[in-house]
Amino acid sequence: MVFQSTVSREARFTGVGLHTGAPVTLSVRPAVVDSGFRFVIARPGMQPVTIHARSGNIQATSYATSLGQDGVQLHTVEHLLAALAGLEVDNAEMWLDSCEVPVMDGSAMPFVEGLKAVGRVEQSKERSAVRITRPLRVEAEGKWIELLPAAVPGLTIDYAIDFEHPSVGQQRFHLELSPQNFENELAAARTFGFAAEVDYLKSRGLARGGSLDNAVVIGEDGVLNPGGLRFADEPVRHKVLDLVGDLALLGFPLWGHLIAHRSGHALHTRLVEEILRRPDCWEYVHGAEPAALAV
Repeated sequence: MVFQSTVSREARFTGVGLHTGAPVTLSVRPAVVDSGFRFVIARPGMQPVTIHARSGNIQATSYATSLGQDGVQLHTVEHLLAALAGLEVDNAEMWLDSCEVPVMDGSAMPFVEGLKAVGRVEQSKERSAVRITRPLRVEAEGKWIELLPAAVPGLTIDYAIDFEHPSVGQQRFHLELSPQNFENELAAARTFGFAAEVDYLKSRGLARGGSLDNAVVIGEDGVLNPGGLRFADEPVRHKVLDLVGDLALLGFPLWGHLIAHRSGHALHTRLVEEILRRPDCWEYVHGAEPAALAV
């Protein structure tokens, strides 16, 4: 039987918001069973506001996933949620003194390292998962995600992207999600963007904290970062990282075979909403070892 887990003690992170550019301190703290992921924004002179990481609180999905509750928004939650979900932490409370999660180096690796440093602790209640039993699909403008029942337990991901820029082009990535594979294959993949879009993003109040220290920037002639890419296919790996973070808004680990084509935050979160809207397509699995549930 598998039990829920939380962090064993506080993990602290400091940095700036990718889009706001504002300095932020983040504290990831232990949380009780069945509480899931909760963000608490506690700014000086203001009453703390709690935002639950769930699909009903999604506010925006353009260039990042933003949540909101009680009139307060929190931006760019996906990398931290990916680290928590990827390491199989079920419950955590995240305190911030600003309205955006720090971007760190543009990947989830700093969060993974910080969370592993404090460790996680098993809790008293069994862990549940959502296992897909019938196909689901979401699509828009030639982009789509299919979610299928799988022959084995856990989540298998096949993700494809297609950009006109020759430095990205068509890329595909396959992953069987596990803590080890998340850390080794996804966590270090950084967010990416194109130099030609920088002025547009800043005109919309975005990317104010972006730099070559926290994002892969692709110019006309290739990657502008002095160190180049961490993986030859870093862009598609980062898309999968984003997916893992967005799927955390489901509230439970997901078991199935996911196939994505040219997707992004908007479709990731629509998929979560579609899963919740279609309880006829899945079932809860309570407390069982993944290997014991092969079909």
